[in-house]
Amino acid sequence: MAQLSDRLQRLAPSATLAMSQKSSEMKAQGIDVINMSVGEPDFNTPDHIKQAAKLAIDENYSRYSPVPGYPDLRQAIARKLERENHLHYQPAEILVSNGAKQSVCNTVMALVNPGDEVIIPAPYWVSYPQMVLLAGGNPVIVEAGFEQNFKMTAEQLEAAITPKTRLIILCSPSNPTGSVYNKQELEALAKVILSHDNLFVLADEIYEHINYVGRHESIAQFEGMKERSIIVNGVSKAYAMTGWRIGYIAAPEWIVKGCNKLQGQYTSGPCSVSQKAAEFAYTSSQECVEEMRKAFERRRDLIVKLAKDIPGLEVNVPEGAFYLFPKCSSFYGKKTADGSVIQNSTDLAMYLLEKGHVATVGGDAFGDPACFRMSYATSDENIVEAMRRIKEVLAALK
Repeated sequence: MAQLSDRLQRLAPSATLAMSQKSSEMKAQGIDVINMSVGEPDFNTPDHIKQAAKLAIDENYSRYSPVPGYPDLRQAIARKLERENHLHYQPAEILVSNGAKQSVCNTVMALVNPGDEVIIPAPYWVSYPQMVLLAGGNPVIVEAGFEQNFKMTAEQLEAAITPKTRLIILCSPSNPTGSVYNKQELEALAKVILSHDNLFVLADEIYEHINYVGRHESIAQFEGMKERSIIVNGVSKAYAMTGWRIGYIAAPEWIVKGCNKLQGQYTSGPCSVSQKAAEFAYTSSQECVEEMRKAFERRRDLIVKLAKDIPGLEVNVPEGAFYLFPKCSSFYGKKTADGSVIQNSTDLAMYLLEKGHVATVGGDAFGDPACFRMSYATSDENIVEAMRRIKEVLAALK
């Protein structure tokens, strides 16, 4: 019998995309579903960035771009890192890819050998362990649950490191929890990393600008850490440019060269027009970024207030990104009206979708079965109505 490769057999499908797909199918049937499953700003790309893309088309940016991205865009990213993060990178230390997702995967594929271990704090973004498996590596999951505000401690990191550890993946602000590592917490982690040879950190900073606690802190800022860090970022979240597919890494040049070699074989350079739009996003006024950040902060306050009013949910206050990750395990073992039992967070998410018509994602997919994820990258009205529905259907569980 014909069979797919062993590599694909090891992979799990994306739970976030699966829930989003199911909610779309219900919408197509005429059901009023509020989709809180997908991590995408609901804002349109700002007009001045769209104008830059139109100009790029008129100026015939329609040919293959260089594999690592246009030099002007890499220079703009270098200036952004200097201006906003006080980190000095040359354009040769930057590689532009088809979204930050490819940037993460490039890095894992370039650094991880079969049998290498990669430390991933849980809750984690669903794709991290899958990418490690794709590279033949072994994900080592460190549980950092609700009680510690979903952040891994330096002591936990030290305990997880073995001679096989090659990489640590850190996401701050975090998807799925919205937790943000402060400077002191990052410094403690950096000291552990620096005490081990040949150990690197992939710092996923895609939610950098959606931050409610002040200036973003990067682990690369500490002495000796720039040589050990691969910063991943992009335009999708800060500039509402998810579909433009532009992400990048900033890393030691030897790592960038390795990722460039890889990218040259399976995608080549990213979309030419998208790159010119991204370049303008980085070099023009940043007012739009702050306007969207303020809107997300208002929505954060709204959803936290409403979620805290739902009996049985435990709620922390996210400090960044646009997700709420409440603890829902008090509902496990309860029965629905038709007699089926809620066994886990995936069951709960399916119940909320089928009975409340609100799409969320179970925490099982993120490595924390006690919680579930809601994206509040939607209107205030949708948030209010979604939380009303959730409160109503959860109260019906017996």
